[in-house]
Amino acid sequence: NKMELMIKKCMKCGAIVIPYKDCECEGCGIKCCGEEMRKLIANSEEASFEKHVPTYEIVEDEISVTVNHVMEKEHYIEFIALVTETKTYIERLYPEMDAQVRFKYIKGATLYAYCNKHGLWMSKVDKL
Repeated sequence: NKMELMIKKCMKCGAIVIPYKDCECEGCGIKCCGEEMRKLIANSEEASFEKHVPTYEIVEDEISVTVNHVMEKEHYIEFIALVTETKTYIERLYPEMDAQVRFKYIKGATLYAYCNKHGLWMSKVDKL
């Protein structure tokens, strides 16, 4: 799927990679700490939907993307991304920042937010 953001996570150390193209060989894949990294599936965690899913507001030719989430040292949104068929834009966030970013408005794009405790969340930018 061209509009999917592939993210792999090491379940031992927590390292995260975003592969440009993943290996398709049987029994092969990106490894970390001696184990194959796990592909994260958006919205698959048992957590509060409304506190993790990115929402947006169109402001002229941009969208203001917000995640209604705490931004504490131990629990925060690490990044927000906008994915189209040909481009991926990622804004990294840090504790104490607001979980809010701006991207160019692109109809039909997919938004992602990654919580360091509750995984990957997504929503679509509706076409007007």
